[in-house]
Amino acid sequence: MTTLRDQTQAQFAKLEQSNPTYATLVESVLAKARDFGDGKDAIGVGQSAPSFVLPNAEGESVELAALLANGPVVISFYRGSWCPYCNLQLRAMQDRLPEIRKLGAQFVAVSPETPDESLSLVEKAELKFLVLSDKNAWVAEKYGVAWKVPEVILEHMRIRGLDLAKINDGNDSVLPIPATFVISPDGIVKWRFVNVDYRARAEPDDIIAALHDLKRGPA
Repeated sequence: MTTLRDQTQAQFAKLEQSNPTYATLVESVLAKARDFGDGKDAIGVGQSAPSFVLPNAEGESVELAALLANGPVVISFYRGSWCPYCNLQLRAMQDRLPEIRKLGAQFVAVSPETPDESLSLVEKAELKFLVLSDKNAWVAEKYGVAWKVPEVILEHMRIRGLDLAKINDGNDSVLPIPATFVISPDGIVKWRFVNVDYRARAEPDDIIAALHDLKRGPA
């Protein structure tokens, strides 16, 4: 079976072929951000997950505490629906939702996009998990995964015609780095994946393994 890592690497290979100069710049920028990307500032395993209330794709408020009252929660921060790597990740998680739910957990995706921009009507109908809007990346900041994007990457986005200020209702430079947290019903982080490299994502197999460990309890 093709892993999510295989898929994201293939996506970047397309960029290397179409724009090798930019691909090289990305490698340089991400290498300089490695300390941040390794999760130096992110909420760690064993710590309490910061609480939040965020709007869903329909603009309705969703509270983390209410989600945890029903079981473990997997929270995944992503850049937005315009990001092909994020879309690969969300599709991969959509495919594994039955396993996640069988383990009594919920999957929640969080991005800075406004509710109106976060999903198309078709996507709203197809996705079976919560998509929340963290407009100013405040929750991402509380989790230690908000990143002021370097100008070289922002310029590439502008060339692509991406207007982050419009998509994110004013926030034109702060995005979450790829990060996923498995949170137990008592609000404690039990597993995490954090990486500033937007091509790197938590593998669904690893997330599900963490949920199995949580269900089994202490050895």
